[in-house]
Amino acid sequence: MTEDLSFRRKPLTPEQRQARDAARRIEAEKAMRDHEAAQKAFYANKERLRAERLAREAAEPKD
Repeated sequence: MTEDLSFRRKPLTPEQRQARDAARRIEAEKAMRDHEAAQKAFYANKERLRAERLAREAAEPKD
Protein backbone atom coordinates (compact mmCIF):
# COMPACT_ATOMS: atom_id res chain seq x y z
CA MET A 1 0.00 0.00 0.00
CA THR A 2 1.19 3.47 -0.76
CA GLU A 3 0.76 6.18 1.81
CA ASP A 4 -0.82 9.46 0.78
CA LEU A 5 1.28 12.18 2.36
CA SER A 6 -0.38 15.07 0.56
CA PHE A 7 -2.16 16.11 3.76
CA ARG A 8 1.11 16.96 5.51
CA ARG A 9 2.07 20.61 5.69
CA LYS A 10 5.27 21.86 4.20
CA PRO A 11 7.62 23.31 6.80
CA LEU A 12 7.56 27.08 6.99
CA THR A 13 10.56 29.14 6.14
CA PRO A 14 11.84 31.45 8.89
CA GLU A 15 10.40 34.44 6.98
CA GLN A 16 6.99 32.79 6.71
CA ARG A 17 7.09 31.90 10.40
CA GLN A 18 7.95 35.49 11.35
CA ALA A 19 5.16 36.83 9.15
CA ARG A 20 2.67 34.37 10.66
CA ASP A 21 3.74 35.24 14.20
CA ALA A 22 3.50 38.97 13.49
CA ALA A 23 0.00 38.56 12.03
CA ARG A 24 -1.09 36.51 15.05
CA ARG A 25 0.34 39.12 17.41
CA ILE A 26 -1.52 41.92 15.60
CA GLU A 27 -4.77 39.93 15.68
CA ALA A 28 -4.35 39.18 19.38
CA GLU A 29 -3.71 42.85 20.19
CA LYS A 30 -6.81 43.88 18.21
CA ALA A 31 -8.89 41.27 20.00
CA MET A 32 -7.68 42.54 23.37
CA ARG A 33 -8.48 46.16 22.43
CA ASP A 34 -11.95 45.13 21.25
CA HIS A 35 -12.52 43.18 24.46
CA GLU A 36 -11.39 46.08 26.64
CA ALA A 37 -13.65 48.50 24.74
CA ALA A 38 -16.61 46.16 25.15
CA GLN A 39 -15.88 45.80 28.88
CA LYS A 40 -15.68 49.58 29.34
CA ALA A 41 -18.97 50.07 27.47
CA PHE A 42 -20.63 47.34 29.54
CA TYR A 43 -19.54 48.82 32.86
CA ALA A 44 -20.42 52.37 31.81
CA ASN A 45 -23.92 51.20 30.89
CA LYS A 46 -24.17 49.24 34.14
CA GLU A 47 -23.26 52.34 36.17
CA ARG A 48 -25.72 54.48 34.19
CA LEU A 49 -28.54 52.03 34.84
CA ARG A 50 -27.59 51.81 38.51
CA ALA A 51 -27.68 55.59 38.84
CA GLU A 52 -31.11 55.69 37.15
CA ARG A 53 -32.42 52.99 39.48
CA LEU A 54 -31.10 54.75 42.57
CA ALA A 55 -32.67 58.03 41.40
CA ARG A 56 -36.04 56.30 40.85
CA GLU A 57 -35.86 54.66 44.29
CA ALA A 58 -34.97 57.99 45.91
CA ALA A 59 -37.92 59.68 44.18
CA GLU A 60 -40.45 57.05 45.34
CA PRO A 61 -42.58 58.12 48.30
CA LYS A 62 -41.65 56.37 51.52
CA ASP A 63 -44.33 54.22 53.14
